[in-house]
Amino acid sequence: MLPRIPPGPSPCGQGFGDLCQDPKAASHFRCPPAAGAGPPARPRGRRAARYANTRRAGTVSPPGLKRGAGRGAAQQPRSPGAGRARPPARPQPRPRGPAPVTGEKKPGSMSEFWLISAPGDKENLQALERMNTVTSKSNLSYNTKFMIPDFKVGTLDSLVGLSDELGKLDAFAESLIRRMAQSVVEVMEDAKGMAQENLLANGGLKEKMKCLKIDLTSFVTHFEWDMAKYPAKQPLVSVVDTVAKQLAQIETDLKSRMASYNTLKTNLENLERKSMGNLFTRTLSDIVSKEDFVLDSEYLITLLVIVPKQSYTQWQKTYESLSDMVVPRSTKLIAEDNEGGLFTVTLFRKVIDDFKTKAKENKFTVREYYYDEKEIKREREEMSRLLSDKKQQYQTSCVALKKGSSTFRDHKVKVTPLGSPDRPAAGQSDRERESEGEGEGPLLRWLKVNFSETFIAWIHIKALRVFVESVLRYGLPVNFQAVLLQPKKSSAKRLREVLNSVFRHLDQVAAASILDASVEIPGLQLNNQDYFPYVYFHLDLSLLD
Repeated sequence: MLPRIPPGPSPCGQGFGDLCQDPKAASHFRCPPAAGAGPPARPRGRRAARYANTRRAGTVSPPGLKRGAGRGAAQQPRSPGAGRARPPARPQPRPRGPAPVTGEKKPGSMSEFWLISAPGDKENLQALERMNTVTSKSNLSYNTKFMIPDFKVGTLDSLVGLSDELGKLDAFAESLIRRMAQSVVEVMEDAKGMAQENLLANGGLKEKMKCLKIDLTSFVTHFEWDMAKYPAKQPLVSVVDTVAKQLAQIETDLKSRMASYNTLKTNLENLERKSMGNLFTRTLSDIVSKEDFVLDSEYLITLLVIVPKQSYTQWQKTYESLSDMVVPRSTKLIAEDNEGGLFTVTLFRKVIDDFKTKAKENKFTVREYYYDEKEIKREREEMSRLLSDKKQQYQTSCVALKKGSSTFRDHKVKVTPLGSPDRPAAGQSDRERESEGEGEGPLLRWLKVNFSETFIAWIHIKALRVFVESVLRYGLPVNFQAVLLQPKKSSAKRLREVLNSVFRHLDQVAAASILDASVEIPGLQLNNQDYFPYVYFHLDLSLLD
């Protein structure tokens, strides 16, 4: 057995010295070559390598080869292994993020991850090597090293308490992330199909890199602990407390902002509902005008009558005779929909009841409506204010609207006012105003920024859980290796069998209980299906499902 090499910079410069420098694990846990580096040099013997640089300068020749001999001197005796060695590749700058464990091409469609850890001794590094070999050859998963810093462990009691607290915090963070994702969908409305594009993890980027869009899968597979936000030198309790306070504040702000949004949306929908439907139910304030009525008269009054389309001719012939004292030629069609038209008629106040009775007998419906200019003005101002507030404060850009998708106002029954050619149809000016403005409202911007912050905090919680559970499971000193597995489609069952077989030696009781669900694990209040010989946590990025 070779002695374990402590963690340190690896030859590839990516910082995985504990695996890259291990000759047993190097065949599979190997970092890819740096960009621009040439192929690795093939050793041709110690003496040839020793004289390589001086031979290039023409000062010293290796033994067995005469100085100045060219290609024609091939028959000269040469020492075994002598030859020209390739110069070492120039060191490249260290790339950001961990290197993949395997050389497979990373899939981009799967959103399920398994985060596992095993002890970092030689035996378990070889087990990780076997696991990686099997999963790579069988194409079961895409594996990535998951780097976790060393924390201040503290006491055993504190770790046990942190384990329970982190479990609750993990569930709370995942619930908060899903609520924020649904809120993004709700706020984007017509652009719901673009919601996934706005669920990014850019919160950890520097200011100059904010233009980059880091998707959730890339962030997880290239995870790096944020030392500035969550210093690893602090006690674990302090780190967990910092994350918990951050998430609690985000949840408070989310509830407040979404409550304001829902109130505004409800009020707007109530007003919109009044402008929907047919002439029997919808509001008439955006249809009628002052010129349609006889106002401020002691004897006369103007009524609104709904006449079926097939009865237009009958109405014109009979309305003057429905009652005594009806003003001749006072009717006018001011609006119509698919079912009928809205007519005005002027008569004396004292015959209103008689006119209503005769109109009903002829299947004409008198709509109870009294023109109030102040009320109409107030209603229109309220509608405009709510639309403006929703547009400016909350709604996203109208990308989907410009592509031809419809808003909820497009689905109402169209009512065409007559006699006013310059008056737009109901809702038309609102759509025009919406199509003019672009950009994101404050609520959507807040959701995108804080979704990113919450997601990043969630992945840090997963890293903390792996660290705490690994210390509790494998003991001190801290020595474990975490690996992120992305199972291929329909290979989860086979991958689980491989992991249970490879790490069976870590916990024989747990391994047996996986095969026999009736076996209980002494001292553990866990469901056997959730407990494995190795540390395991599940990560699902399907946040909109």
